[in-house]
This record gives sequence, structure tokens and C-alpha cells, in this order.
Amino acid sequence: MGSRGKKVRQTEKEFIADGIQTVREALTSSFADAPELINLYVTEKGFAKLEEEISSEILVDAPIVHVSDEVMAEMADTESPQGILALCKFTEITLYKIKQREAKKIAYFWEIQDPGNSGTVIRTAEALGFDAVVFSKNSVDVYAPKTVRATVGALWHIPVVENVAVEELMEFATAEGFYTIALAGDGSGTIIDLPKSEKTILIFGNEARGLPEVVGVDSRVAIPMKGKSESLNVASAAAIAMFEVGIR
Repeated sequence: MGSRGKKVRQTEKEFIADGIQTVREALTSSFADAPELINLYVTEKGFAKLEEEISSEILVDAPIVHVSDEVMAEMADTESPQGILALCKFTEITLYKIKQREAKKIAYFWEIQDPGNSGTVIRTAEALGFDAVVFSKNSVDVYAPKTVRATVGALWHIPVVENVAVEELMEFATAEGFYTIALAGDGSGTIIDLPKSEKTILIFGNEARGLPEVVGVDSRVAIPMKGKSESLNVASAAAIAMFEVGIR
């Protein structure tokens, strides 16, 4: 979809999702502002896969459009698509909207760049019981095909907020009574020693540059490591920290 695809996503709020796992979740979304499935394009093989994997009760109301393998090849972002492609439309979600949802566990990512990492942290946050994921300005496009694919359908089960400056996040945290934790290699203390709080925001940094100082943060901590590696991949670090906050 390239730069034109990004422009369409920004202006029309439309994006592409592919694969049976993602489409299954799109057909069973679980919150009010989840992306809407506009059209579901399938080849003969793709439709057979749908019928095999998804119940007829769910499929009966799906907006299915049958296309040839050649048309699907032109539409799809991957070289060997499953013959299943969804055109979706997203609703812009704000901090105010997640406040209305009474979110208590939030993960914030500052200038995260890699689509795979971004999709993975959304998927992980949803799996570990978080209520929302928030990305800063200058972060990856959440609705780009590679990011959507990496969420494996989690986009339809957890609100995602884009383009939130860290200063705006901290104002929100103070106003709403959140305990804020910045994860950084230079942190003092560790994530496992922090007190439990009913309302928590975890703050993570960029893959290469880490996290700058965050004015007003309650704690700046590290993840304890026994090996010789100096740091963890941001998605791995986020999984560990979110498990501590969301599950333990």
C-alpha cells in the first residue's frame, strides 16, 4: 500500500487486514470503538478456509465479496496470501475515550518504530489484561499492514490511542490518579520491587534510543538481568513489565 496507503489510512480511516486469525477477531470484536469490517474479500480457497474455521452463525452477516486469485494477488500485501483480505475502517480513539472506559492499566510507547514490535506489544497488552495501548507522536503507523498483521487480531479487543505527547500523557496520569512507571536501562530499582497500584501506566522507549527523562514520573526502573546482554528488545521488555503489572 506504500505512501498512498498511509494517506488513505490517515484521511479515510481505512486499512487492510489479512489472514484467517485476524479476520476471525475482526468478526468478533469486543469493544464499542473497535475497527469496523467493511468488506471481506475471499478467493475460493479463502472462503473454504473461512467456512472451516468460523461458525456459520458469525459468517452469515459478514460482508463477503468473492474475487479471483488474480484479483487477490493484486490486492494483497503479502506474496502468498491466504485468500482472505478485509477492508476495515477505524475510529480515532483518544485519552478521553479510554478514561470513559475506566481504564486502569495502560502501556505507553515513546517513538516506537518497528511494525513487528508495535503489533506484538498491542497483542501482549491485550493478552495480559491491559485496558489500552498508547503511542507517542513519531511512532509507527498502527494501521499499516505489517503492524496489523503482528497484532494477530488484538486490535479488535483493546483500544489503541495514537499521537499522544509524553507531556499530555503525564497530565492525564496526574489528573486521573495513575501511578507512572518508566522502563529504562538506567532506572534505579527494578520492576519487581514496585508497589502494586490499582491504576498504572507503564512507559517504554524507542528501540535504539531508549527513553528520555520523563518529568513527573513516579518511578524509573529497570528489568533485572543475569546475563551479559545490556538491554532487551522493547517488545520483550514490555511483555515482562506488563506481566508484572497485569498478572502478578
